Amino acid sequence: MSNGPEPAQPTPPTPVDSGSQALAEALHSSFAVVKAVMILLLAVFLFSGFFTVGPQEKAIKLRFGKPVGEGDKVLLGAGPHWAWPYPIDEVVKVPITEIQQVKSTVGWFAQTLAEEAADAEPQPRPSLNPAIDGYALTADGNVVHSKATLSYRIEEPVRYVFGFVNASNAVQNALNNALIATAARFKVDDILTRDRIGFQDAVGRRVRQIIEAQKLGVIVEQCIVQSRPPGQLADAFRNVVRAEVNRSKMLNEALSYENQITNKAAADASAVISIAQSDRTRMVQSVAADAARFTGLLSKYERNPDLFRQQQLVQTMGRVFTNASEKIYIPARADGKSRELRLLLNREPPKPKPEETRP
Repeated sequence: MSNGPEPAQPTPPTPVDSGSQALAEALHSSFAVVKAVMILLLAVFLFSGFFTVGPQEKAIKLRFGKPVGEGDKVLLGAGPHWAWPYPIDEVVKVPITEIQQVKSTVGWFAQTLAEEAADAEPQPRPSLNPAIDGYALTADGNVVHSKATLSYRIEEPVRYVFGFVNASNAVQNALNNALIATAARFKVDDILTRDRIGFQDAVGRRVRQIIEAQKLGVIVEQCIVQSRPPGQLADAFRNVVRAEVNRSKMLNEALSYENQITNKAAADASAVISIAQSDRTRMVQSVAADAARFTGLLSKYERNPDLFRQQQLVQTMGRVFTNASEKIYIPARADGKSRELRLLLNREPPKPKPEETRP
């Protein structure tokens, strides 16, 4: 018989089978792999936030849809940057120096893709179909097809991206507005032939005014406008163009003939004026010489009038009888009576000189 309680016996260890042990080891290994994969995915997630902005771009970082930064700090320049991956952050890249293009969607006839690529006109239909064919009304009430291509670049990226749902559509709407409004101020002949450059410049000015008024944040680089007559009236317009060409040709020929006649008349007038001026100069010089000569003779006449008259008479008779072999001058008698003049006719002819003897 014992005096106290018996001591507790130790619990024998529960036997572990090999299957449970293998499962525990497998779970431990799986947790290690999952942990490594999660760490790797986290690293990839964080690393995916790196991005690069090109030299011709600006980037805007949005955090939950709101731009990060204020003022000029909103725009990220060229180089590497980091942002939280989507959906926390979102990066919007804006090409600031790249030339953007939009084309008008009104005023042009319907074309297939092949016709548009070849810039070919479709077969003319019996009439214009406003449901598929675009057109513009001119100032003189005619119909014309016109399309415009606008080249622009982005000046204010923040306004361009966040100021409108789609800024490109806003620029396109401005171009459509300018094309239709400008066509209404030009006559059809001016749009197609006479003032095509003026019409194109007017469309460009109009679209610039609209873009500036709406503050779209872009700068227009070039606006090219192409216009054609309706296909149903192509022959009539071609006849008008031929008439314009013939008219211009005839006007040019007339202007050329006018220039020839004018130039010839001017040359003839210059020649006549030059001859007249030469004759005038020569006549003035001759009269001046005669006046000087008579002025010099006047003093001689005043000194001895009779001697002067006799000298002048002798000189004058000498000039009159230049071809006479002999000249005899008989002055008047001092008493005024006439002198007796006796002439010996049939004088003995002079004897010929003997020929010189040759050695």
